[in-house]
Amino acid sequence: MKAWVVPGYTETRELGAGASGRVVLAVHDATGTPVAVKYLSDRLRRDPAFVQGFRAEARLLGGLHSPYVVGLYEYVEAPAGAAIVMELVDGIALRELLRESGQTGPEAALVVLKGSLLGLAAAHRAGVVHRDYKPENVLVAADGSSKLVDFGIAADRGTEAGVAGTPAYMAPEQWQGRPASPAADVYAATATFFECLTGRKPFAGENFAELALQHIEAPVPESEAPEPVRPLIRRGLAKRPEERPEDAEAFVAELEDVACGAYGPDWEERGQRKLAALAALLPLLFPSAGGTAASTTATASTSLWAPGRRGWLGAGAALVLGLLLAVQQAAATDNTGGAAALSSFATTSAAPPTGGPAPSGSASGSPSASPSGSASPSASASASASPSASPSASASASGPAPGPGSPTPGTPGTPTGGPTTAPPTTPPPSPAVKVRSVSVTSFGQTGFTTGQVALAVSATGPATVRLEWFSSDGRGTAAVSEGSMTFPASTAGTPRTLSFKGTGCYWSVRATTTPAAASGAAVQQILTRRCDIR
Repeated sequence: MKAWVVPGYTETRELGAGASGRVVLAVHDATGTPVAVKYLSDRLRRDPAFVQGFRAEARLLGGLHSPYVVGLYEYVEAPAGAAIVMELVDGIALRELLRESGQTGPEAALVVLKGSLLGLAAAHRAGVVHRDYKPENVLVAADGSSKLVDFGIAADRGTEAGVAGTPAYMAPEQWQGRPASPAADVYAATATFFECLTGRKPFAGENFAELALQHIEAPVPESEAPEPVRPLIRRGLAKRPEERPEDAEAFVAELEDVACGAYGPDWEERGQRKLAALAALLPLLFPSAGGTAASTTATASTSLWAPGRRGWLGAGAALVLGLLLAVQQAAATDNTGGAAALSSFATTSAAPPTGGPAPSGSASGSPSASPSGSASPSASASASASPSASPSASASASGPAPGPGSPTPGTPGTPTGGPTTAPPTTPPPSPAVKVRSVSVTSFGQTGFTTGQVALAVSATGPATVRLEWFSSDGRGTAAVSEGSMTFPASTAGTPRTLSFKGTGCYWSVRATTTPAAASGAAVQQILTRRCDIR
């Protein structure tokens, strides 16, 4: 029997498969736009809890709009299947880069960390905690830029979500089942940063009990990292969440200070070039290469109530036993059939990126469906379906509740009356967009603490600009971050007012684009009037 295909798309090939479903490369028939489609497996689709989690992930990601998170096109549910359609990122998982090179070097590691934190920041602003940040869930494109994927076990901030995540990257409070918080994502991102720097995970217990003890009690191995970035390791891997930056956005500011001070103002361009060079070593793993689909390895997941300090060995044994029981239960569900098939074709629509798939009625979906309590292959739906090397323990069954303004996927049993079209919004750039150059056309001081800047961007399509501004005590010296903003490249020429709180005599701006401009970043510095003695 032929597998169900989302109407309006033609499949090209499979990118990956696992227990929760498969990811395919497809083309939108009306526009010719390549996309990635994540199909929920037939077995999980018969379980209402997994379908509910799949929908919840779609609602969550439908409300996230960031160039650092994979773009989402539509969610489709029908009697024969359920699927999430999303942007195809022509990139490979960070895990593959680490497997090939061992480590990335400090500047490239900082670029990975910054891009990931900016993706997490978008989620944190929406009140969502990712809970499963790891190298498998970071995609690196050919130009060295990166995107965050797989919000399968994400939860609303502050919810009692149980023990969930990938053990090697779980914060101490995650092991203890405490409420979800952005500080846990900061911890996981720092653990991945440490792995990029050193080629190994910060803690490497041989079983769950050992890993739990090390994450909760072992000293932070900061001495193994290059000295200039040790403050970031120390802060991000702090045992107590209140000792870490409160969220990803706060951590970005600290990262900028450390990176500029240690490696100079051009650290980001060099780091991105290094990542691009590492990615170029693995050309056959890019979706555009047309290679053989990668298989994924999924492990069952379960919840674990955190015992006292002396009970962790027993808890580890309980978790292993729980994993085995979950496998048996999954097999039993497969044999008994589960819930009845959906009785209608239902879609909902979130405005897709301009030039992307025309909406055939949809809600945005996610790169990897990992409804809580399910097995997660971590096949990133946006690009290379990378296997998840670490088991994932997950507790929540219903997934995160939709945030304000999130699209509401169709309800089974309620016909929608056919596809609907939503008005387009400012998009993340399509893979075909090229940015020739970005430049600062004007930058000057307008007040004692304010300045104004305008930019020019030459691009073949819709792109985004990230503008950052800094103050410093000397020309070309390490700068203090004063703020940042992201906006469509089409509005780059509009003058923007910047606020400076620092006491430095020099103000500077830096503009970068997504996709990266062929000319690199645009940087300009001025000496303020308050320090200019005439």
